[in-house]
Amino acid sequence: MGTPVNIIVGSHVWTEDSEAAWIDGQVTEIKGRDATIVTTDGKTIVADISGVYPKDTEAPPAGVDDMTKLAYLHEPGVLHNLDCRFTLNEIYTYTGNILIAVNPFRRLPHLYDIHMMEQYKGAPFGELSPHLFAVADTCYRAMINEHGSQSILVSGESGAGKTETTKMLMRYLAFMGGRSGTEGRTVEQQVLESNPVLEAFGNSKTVKNNNSSRFGKFVEIQFDKHGKISGAAIRTYLLERSRVCQVSDPERNYHCFYMLCAAPEEDLKKYKVGNPRTFHYLNQSNCYEVANVDDAREYLETRNAMDIVGISPEEQDAIFRVVAAILHLGNIDFVKGKEIDSSKLKDDKSLYHLRTVAELLMCDEKALEDSLCKRVIVTPDGNITKLLDPDLAALSRDALAKTVYSRLFDWIVDKINNSIGQDPTASSLIGVLDIYGFESFKINSFEQLCINFTNEKLQQHFNQHVFKMEQEEYTKEEINWSYVEFVDNQDVLDLIEKKPGGIIALLDEACMFPKSTHVTFAQKMYQTYKGHKRFSKPKLARTDFTINHYAGDVTYQADHFLDKNKDYVVAEHQALLNDSKCSFVANLIPPQPEETSKQSKFSSIGTRFKQQLQSLMETLNTTEPHYIRCVKPNTVLKPGIFENFNVLNQLRCGGVLEAIRISCAGYPTKRTFDEFLDRFGMLAPDVLDGSDDKSACIAILDKMGLKGYQIGKTKVFLRAGQMAELDARRTEILANAAKRIQRQIRTYLTRKEFISLRRATIDLQKYWRAKLARKQYEQMRREAAAIRIQKHLRSHIARGSYTKLQASAIAIQTGLRAMEARNDFRFRRRTKAALIAQTQWRRFHAVSGYKQQKKSTLALQCLWRARVARKELRKLKMAARETGALKEAKDKLEKRVEELQWRLDFEKHLRTDLEEAKGQEIAKLQEALHNMQEKLEEAHTAVIREKEAAKLAIEQAPPVIKEVPVVDNTKLEILKNQNEELEVELSELKKKMEEFEEKYSQVEKESETRLKEAEEAQLKSVQLQETMERLESNLSNIESENQVLRQQALVASTNEDHLEEINNLKSKIAELESENKVLRNKAVVVVEQKTIVEQKPTSESIEPPIKSYENGHKTEERLQRYMEPVPVISNLTKQRSLTDRQQENHDVLVKCLMEDKLFDKNKPVTACIVYKTLLQWRSFEAEKTNIFDRIIHTIRSSIESQNIDDLAYWLSTTSTLLFLVQSTLKASNNPNTSSFRNRNSPTTLFGRMARSQGFHSSSMGLGVSNGYSGMLGKINEQPKVEAKYPALLFKQHLTACVEKIYGMIRDRLKKEISQFLNLCIQAPRSVRPRSIRGSSKNIHSNLVAKQQASSLHWQNIVDKLDHTLGILSSNHVPAMITRKIFSQVFSFINVQLFNSLLLRRECCSFSNGEYLKAGLLELEHWCLKATQELVGSSWDELQHIRQAVWFLVLHQKAQKSLEEITNDLCPILSIPQIYRIGTMFWDNKYGAQGLSSDVIGGMRVLMAEDSINMPNNSFLLDVDSSIPFTMEEMLRTFDDVQVSLSDVDPPPILRQKSDFHFLFQHTTD
Repeated sequence: MGTPVNIIVGSHVWTEDSEAAWIDGQVTEIKGRDATIVTTDGKTIVADISGVYPKDTEAPPAGVDDMTKLAYLHEPGVLHNLDCRFTLNEIYTYTGNILIAVNPFRRLPHLYDIHMMEQYKGAPFGELSPHLFAVADTCYRAMINEHGSQSILVSGESGAGKTETTKMLMRYLAFMGGRSGTEGRTVEQQVLESNPVLEAFGNSKTVKNNNSSRFGKFVEIQFDKHGKISGAAIRTYLLERSRVCQVSDPERNYHCFYMLCAAPEEDLKKYKVGNPRTFHYLNQSNCYEVANVDDAREYLETRNAMDIVGISPEEQDAIFRVVAAILHLGNIDFVKGKEIDSSKLKDDKSLYHLRTVAELLMCDEKALEDSLCKRVIVTPDGNITKLLDPDLAALSRDALAKTVYSRLFDWIVDKINNSIGQDPTASSLIGVLDIYGFESFKINSFEQLCINFTNEKLQQHFNQHVFKMEQEEYTKEEINWSYVEFVDNQDVLDLIEKKPGGIIALLDEACMFPKSTHVTFAQKMYQTYKGHKRFSKPKLARTDFTINHYAGDVTYQADHFLDKNKDYVVAEHQALLNDSKCSFVANLIPPQPEETSKQSKFSSIGTRFKQQLQSLMETLNTTEPHYIRCVKPNTVLKPGIFENFNVLNQLRCGGVLEAIRISCAGYPTKRTFDEFLDRFGMLAPDVLDGSDDKSACIAILDKMGLKGYQIGKTKVFLRAGQMAELDARRTEILANAAKRIQRQIRTYLTRKEFISLRRATIDLQKYWRAKLARKQYEQMRREAAAIRIQKHLRSHIARGSYTKLQASAIAIQTGLRAMEARNDFRFRRRTKAALIAQTQWRRFHAVSGYKQQKKSTLALQCLWRARVARKELRKLKMAARETGALKEAKDKLEKRVEELQWRLDFEKHLRTDLEEAKGQEIAKLQEALHNMQEKLEEAHTAVIREKEAAKLAIEQAPPVIKEVPVVDNTKLEILKNQNEELEVELSELKKKMEEFEEKYSQVEKESETRLKEAEEAQLKSVQLQETMERLESNLSNIESENQVLRQQALVASTNEDHLEEINNLKSKIAELESENKVLRNKAVVVVEQKTIVEQKPTSESIEPPIKSYENGHKTEERLQRYMEPVPVISNLTKQRSLTDRQQENHDVLVKCLMEDKLFDKNKPVTACIVYKTLLQWRSFEAEKTNIFDRIIHTIRSSIESQNIDDLAYWLSTTSTLLFLVQSTLKASNNPNTSSFRNRNSPTTLFGRMARSQGFHSSSMGLGVSNGYSGMLGKINEQPKVEAKYPALLFKQHLTACVEKIYGMIRDRLKKEISQFLNLCIQAPRSVRPRSIRGSSKNIHSNLVAKQQASSLHWQNIVDKLDHTLGILSSNHVPAMITRKIFSQVFSFINVQLFNSLLLRRECCSFSNGEYLKAGLLELEHWCLKATQELVGSSWDELQHIRQAVWFLVLHQKAQKSLEEITNDLCPILSIPQIYRIGTMFWDNKYGAQGLSSDVIGGMRVLMAEDSINMPNNSFLLDVDSSIPFTMEEMLRTFDDVQVSLSDVDPPPILRQKSDFHFLFQHTTD
C-alpha cells in the first residue's frame, strides 16, 4: 500500500489503534523514526513513522462513492470511507469496477424497487450512485453488445448478505430479460423458489451466522439470442458432509433435521421422531433452536416450496423418511462381540433404532446390521468376511449416514434443475456465484482447507482481473506500464493442489494406505514442505500445520483429514440401498458397472472438489467477471454498528486490500488535469497563465522534482507516496501563507491593543477626577438634606398620628355599615336565588317531559318510516334483479298508478258530489227554516194583533158594564202546539245538520288522507319509473358495450385473418343480392298497387306507402321511385348507380380530409365539413356504413409519419370532430339497440365517462341538427340523434386517436428534451470555480465563454418548448390540451432532474445548484412569456427540483433545524429525499459545512419509523404517462369557444360536386 513518506510536523495522519484499528490525529513532533501524534480523542501516542499513513483532510465528510478517487489509497483510508458511507446508509461503494456491499441488517426496499431498476437501466457504469443494479446492468449490456458470457462473483463470510445480493441480482436480470417460464412462473422466480429447499438441506447455524450456507452455489442464467432468459441451472460445490455426524458447540446440524423434529404430530408419528435432544447427531451441541426462527413453520414452508419446485408428495415422503433414518442411524451404538475384533448392538434401544432405520429405508434388518458390522473382501480365491470392532462399526455407520445425505442433497439439486429447465441452445449466460468466503476459526479442519483453497483460486482470478483492468486503463491513457509488477499467489495453489507433491495429493496417498494415520500424514507434510515459505509447523504441534494465505496465516488441525477425505461407497452399503423396496432409496446410489467399479477403487473428496473447482474456473475463464464483495459490519448482526477490526479482516479475506496492493504497485493515485490543478495549482501559480492543463501539470510536477510519474491523455498518474509529497509541499506553502497572515494580524492586533490601552488610561484619569468632585458635592447635598428631612419628619409624625386616629374611626363606621349592607344583600341574593332555582326546576321538569315525549314520538316515527323504507327497498331490490322483473314491476306500477289515479279521480268526483248534495240539502233546510220562521213570525204578529185588539176593546168598553172574564184558550193552544211542533222540527233539523256536518268532516278527512296517499303513491310511482328508466338505460349501455366488444373482437380477428375477411365479403355480396331480389319483388308489388289505386274512382288523396329499410329510417322519396311504372332492370341500374355515386362521394370526402388542412376562424375546416356531411347523409343513424372506417384509417395512416406539424393538425381536427360527434349522439334506451361502451380505465382520456350516460348530455345541453331541414347555426341548438352501433364505434375510435396523438406529441417532446436534460443536470467542469492565483484575463474570458456555452443546453430546451408551442398554437389545438401537454412535460423534467440529483453525488454540490438555478430561471421566464392560458401551472410541476436546488444553494445549512427544513424550506420533499440530498451535499465553492449531525440523526430516526409503516417508501419520483384530462374538461373548452358551423366555407374540391351543395346553402343565405 505504499511507504508513507513526507510526514512532517502538523500533518494529519492515521495510526494504528488497539481499539479502533486505525485512529486519526496530528503529528506534533518527530524524533528520528518516532512520531508523536495527538489523536482526535485527546490521547498522545508515539508511533513508528513507517506505520503512519497520511490523511486527506479535504475528503468529503460523506466519503467518496469510488475509492479509487481517494487521494491516499491505503487501508485506513478505505476503512474510514466505508465507515462514513455506512453511517449515512450508503451501503454500496465502488473500488474501480468492484462493488463493496456492507450489510445494513435492515430492510431497505426503496433501494430495490422497480423505480430504482428503471433508473439504472442502460445507465453507464459509475454515472449513478454505486448499486448492485449497476453491476448487473453492466453485465447484461456487455452480454448483449459483446455476445459473450458474463459472471458475477459474490463473496463474503457468513452473514454478509451474499444470498440477498444474489436474489436482487437475479431480480434485475429477470427485469431486463425476463420471460415467462412454465406455469406462468419466470425462471428467476423458479430459482428463488428453490432457495428454501436448498437452505433447508444445505444451511445450518454456525458461530458467525444463523443461516450459513455449507455449500457453494453457481447459478447459470441462460439467455437466447434476443437477450431473453431461456433457462437456468444450479451447480453446487462441496457440501459439508462431516456436519451430518459431527457438530461442535454452539453450532447446529442442517436445518432439515430440526424441522422434521418440529413437524406436525402425524408426521412425528409417521417418521418416528421427536425431541432433537434424543438423537446423537443433534445432541453433540447444546444449541437446538435459533432466535426468531420457528422450525415448525419452516417445515411447512419447506414442504410448500417442494411442491412448487415439482417434488411430488411421494418423493417428499421418501426424502423425509431418509432424513429420519439418518437421525435414527446415529443412535445405533455398538459394543464388543463374542468373537475377536467383532461388534454387536449395544442394547435394545440400539436394536429399536436399527429396526426403525430398516423400516424407514424399506430394507432388510439383518442386511443393515451386517453392512454396519462386517466387511466382505473380494479376493481371487473368493470372498472373505471381515468383522469390524465397535470403533470401525461406528465409522461405518457414520459413513453410511454421510453418503446417504450427500446423495440425497445431490438428488434434490438435480430435481430442481429439471424443474427449472435448461436451454441447451442458449447463446450466452450470466453466472452468479454465491460461495463461501475465507474462513479462519480456532479449529480449522479439512472443510476450511477446501474453502480457503477455493478462495485462493478465486483470488488469483480476481488479481488477474484487477491487474487486467489496471492495464486497460494504462493502455487507454497511453502511458508506459511495462515495469509494473504483479503480485501472484500461485505458490500457495501449488502447495495445495500440485500433483504430485501437493497437500491434496499427499492426503489421497495417505488415504489409500490402511495403516496411515493423521500423525503419519502430518509428519509426511512436515518433511515434504520443510523449506516452503508458505508452510510452517507450529511449536509443540504433532498434527497441526500453518499455511500463509493471501488473507493471513491459518492453522489447520489434521486430526480428521483422512476420514473426511474418503469418498468411496462401501459395497455393502450400496448393495443394502439397492435392495430397498423403496425406488427412491434404491436410486440414490445407482449401481456402477463392474469395469468402473474395478477401475475406481478409491475416490477422495479433495480430488473431486479439485475437479469441480477446476470446472468452475474454466467456466469463469470463459466469461467476463464482475465482482461484488459483501461485508458484515458487526458480529452481533444489528444495524448501525461498524466494527473496524471485523471489517478489515473481511476486506483482507475478500481480496479488496489485495486489489489495493496491486493498484499501489502501479499508480495508485489518478487525477484528472482539472482536479490536479484545483488541488496543486498553488504550487506553481505562474505556470497557469497562458498554458493548457496538461502542460501546467507537467510543469508543476517537474518543479516539485518528482520522478516516475506518468501523464496520460486526461489524467495524471502518481506513484505511491508522491501524492503525500505533493500534499506536504502544498501544506508547507499553505503554512507559510498562514504564518504571513498571522504575522500581519498579530501586528495589527498588538497596535490596536496599545491604542485602546492608552485611550483607556486617559479616560480613567478623567473619570477619577470627576468622581472626586462628585463625591464632595454629594457630601454637601447630604448635610442640607438632613436638616430638611428632620423638619419634615417631625411634621410627618404628628400628621401621621392624627391621620391614624381618623382612619380608625372611619374604618369602624365603614365596617359596621358594610356588615349591615352585606347582610341585607345576602338576604336578597338568597331570595333571588331561591326564585331562580324554583323557576329553573319547574322549567327543567316541563322541558324534560316535553323532550321525552318528543324523543319517543321521533323514535316511533323513525321506526315506522324505516320499516316502510325497508319494505320499499326490498321491493326495489326484487324489481331490479332482472329485466323481466323490472318490466313486470313497471307494468304493475303502471297499473297501480292507473288504479290510484282512477281512485283519485273517483274520490274527487265523490267529493264533488258530496259537496253538491250537501249544498242542496243545506239550501233545502235553509229554505224550510226560512218558511218556518216566516210562519212563526206571522203567528206572532197575529197574536200581537189579537192582544192589541183586545186591549182596544177593553179600553173602548163602557165603565158601567161589569167585566165578565171570558177565557178563549183554543187559539192559544193551537198556537202553542204549532210552536212546539216547530221547535221540535227545528231541533231535529239542527241534529240532522250536526250529523251531516260530522259526516261531511269525516268524509273530508278521509278524502284528504286518500289524496295524500294518492300523491305519495304517485310520487313513488314516478321515482320507480325513474329508477326503471335508469336501470333500463344501464342495461342498454351494458348490452351495447358487449356488442361493441364483440364487434371489436370480430374486427380484430378480421384484421388478423384474411380468409375470414374474404368470407365476410362473400356473405355481404350474398346479402346484397338477396336485397336486390327483395327490391325487385317489392317494385312489382308497388307497380300493381299503383295500377289498382289509379283504377279506383275516388276523390280522396291516397297516402303513399312507407318502406322500412334496414337502417331503421322510413322514407317516402325513395319509395316513390318504385311507384312509377318502370321496368325492374332500370331500378337495379339506379341502385348500382347510387352505390357508385355514394362510393365516389366517400372518396371525395376522404380526399378532402387528407388534403385540405385549412382553418377558418380558429376551427379546422375538414372536421366541420366531415361532421356536416355525415349528418346530412344520416350516417350516424345507419346500421351499416363504411365511411367511419375509412375516416379512422385515414387519420391513423396520416399520423404514422410522426411529424410534429401533422400530429398537431390531426390533434386539433380529431378533438373538434370528437366534440361534434359527442354533442350529436345519444345512447339508445332500447336494450336491443347497440350502444357504446365507455372505457373505464383511469389512465385513458375518457376513463371516467362511464359514470354519466351520454357524457352528461342532459347537463351539457348539447345537440346537433337532424339533417332533415338543413344545418342550423349553433351546436347547442340542435336536437340529438339516436346513436347506432357504427356511430358509437366511430366515437370510440376517435377517442383512441385523440389519446394516441396526444401521447405521441407529449412523448416526442420528452424525447427531444431528454438528451439535453442529461447535460443540464451537472455543471461542466469548466464552470466549476478553481481557487488559484494569478489567473489571467484570457482564462477568465474562456471560463465565461464556457459558461455561456453550457447555458446553451437550457436554451435548447427552451427552443424545443417554443417550437412545440408555436406549432400547437398555429394548428389551433385547444388550450386545455396544450396546457396538459406542457404540464406533463414539465413534470417529466422535474422527475428526471430530481432523480438524477438523488443518484449522483457529484451533482449535489453548491456550484451545481447555482447552475441548475440559472437553468430553472430560463424555464420560468419561458413560462411567463408563454402566458397562463397556454402553459397553465407548468411551472408548479417543478416544485421538487426547485426546492432541492434552493436547498443546495442555501447558506448556513448547519444552523437550520429539522422543522425549518421540512416545514419552511422544503415542504414538498419527503424526509428520505431531504436526507439523501443532505448527506450527499458538498460545498465545492466555499467549503461550508452541510447539515448538522443532530438534523441528520433526527431524519434517520424518522426514516426508521416510516420504514415500519411504509416499507416501500421510495425517494424517487415516478413519471406520469396517463391522459390527464377528462371528456368534461374537453367539452367545456369547446363550449366556451361556442363552435358554430353555419359560417364554415367548404373547400373548392367540394364546391365542384353537386352532392355537397348542402354545405354552403346556409352560407349563401
